[in-house]
Amino acid sequence: MNLLKSMFISNYMMAIMGIAGYAGWMLYHGADPVAWGGVMLSSAPLMMFISVAMMFKNIARTSARFPLINLLGAVGTGLAVWAWYQPGTSQFYPPSYLAPVLALVGWSGFLLYAYWYSSYGRKPSAKLKIGSALPKFTVRDANGAAVTSAQLTDKPAILMFYRGNWCPLCMAQVKELVSRYKDLSALGVRVALISPQPHSNTETLAKKFDVDFDFLTDKGNVAARTLGIDQDHGLPMGMQMMGYDSETVLPTVIITDQNGMVVWKDETDNYRIRPEPDVYLEVLRRHRVVPAAV
Repeated sequence: MNLLKSMFISNYMMAIMGIAGYAGWMLYHGADPVAWGGVMLSSAPLMMFISVAMMFKNIARTSARFPLINLLGAVGTGLAVWAWYQPGTSQFYPPSYLAPVLALVGWSGFLLYAYWYSSYGRKPSAKLKIGSALPKFTVRDANGAAVTSAQLTDKPAILMFYRGNWCPLCMAQVKELVSRYKDLSALGVRVALISPQPHSNTETLAKKFDVDFDFLTDKGNVAARTLGIDQDHGLPMGMQMMGYDSETVLPTVIITDQNGMVVWKDETDNYRIRPEPDVYLEVLRRHRVVPAAV
């Protein structure tokens, strides 16, 4: 199933880029604005959202199913089909059915993305138990030195497992934590950002933000497997050329207290839905890991 998702997302992104580009070309050359405007509505909104997310990397969460984009896709497909049924529709090149077919492909692909691809069907990890010690693992810091889970949890800690620098929502989530650096540092909370990505990418991220967080590499995804949060074929097909492994980690946040006990965890079942930093501070206060007045 994960392999199908990996292939789907790469092909779907290329498909909607092609569909939106072709629809724009048809409109530029004077084609039926209703039919080809409908095609544009069925493909361009999600393409634009993903493009903005990847360029600016400042969107850490979205709605679960993108209702507005879904509505635009439905309207666009309806317009393309309606234009096809109108008297006098050309039967020559391009064939009259092409616009509704492309609109339907764009919208159907969106529905698969929003309702199938985005959700993991994830079950809580049996290895991560509230009130229990964090299972033992070892990762590498930005300098390449080994760091154990015991070292990471010798004081209150937030451990964020993210997929890699390639994931725009992960990078936005990292930015949010960095923006709260002073608050977390004042509370004596350790923040560890852990990814199975190539170590050079972890080094790049550490240099980019230059804050006293632990930027860590989970070589071979061993820690993720130890915690039961690994994802086989979680990488979009084709990104292996950038040095990433096909296996990645399911986005997960774990909060431990000063004794290294797990007090809270977030195992999102939708990669586009992630907790806000204020949630972590509230959890730390609620579990008396930090002073309640802070």
